[in-house]
Amino acid sequence: MSGDVVDLIMADHREVERLFEELKAYPENRPLLTPVLSALLTAHSRAEEAEVYPVAKSEAGETDEVAHSQEEHEQAEEILVRLNAADAQSPEFDAVLQELVDAVTHHVQEEESTVLPGMKTGLDDMRRMELGEAFAAARAAHLGDQPGQASRKELEMQARNMNMSGASDMNKARLAKEVKKQAQS
Repeated sequence: MSGDVVDLIMADHREVERLFEELKAYPENRPLLTPVLSALLTAHSRAEEAEVYPVAKSEAGETDEVAHSQEEHEQAEEILVRLNAADAQSPEFDAVLQELVDAVTHHVQEEESTVLPGMKTGLDDMRRMELGEAFAAARAAHLGDQPGQASRKELEMQARNMNMSGASDMNKARLAKEVKKQAQS
């Protein structure tokens, strides 16, 4: 496996797709697989938000794409909270899982057709390797994080990624509300 950030992100995307298929095909494994999916998606998102998106904006010129991707992360996290709360054997779980699959699949397709190619062409090999190391370290540090429980610092980063102004003047609760509102607009 390459240490290039683009390759690492795409490897995570393939793993999430594999987990989606497992969750659909083997409902009896949902109690074990849902926390794995949740941990991977949350850690992946936090690492992209902290390490990848700021660089994609400032060095690869992907400002609008990053803002849109950040909004999609917030939407997926909201769905993931509902998935974790649903009974794994219920029709509600099936519906929320499909909603998550649709949202994440859309996000992955957009990211792999805009942001990641922009990083491939806009950043040299060494920079992508440095960024890959930072992404992998951030992802590892966030593996225990739960969806819907971002820290104030993480919320501020999400707001910056969405080009929101005034985030530093808001308390955590208001900031969380504004990030969610921005993602839904």
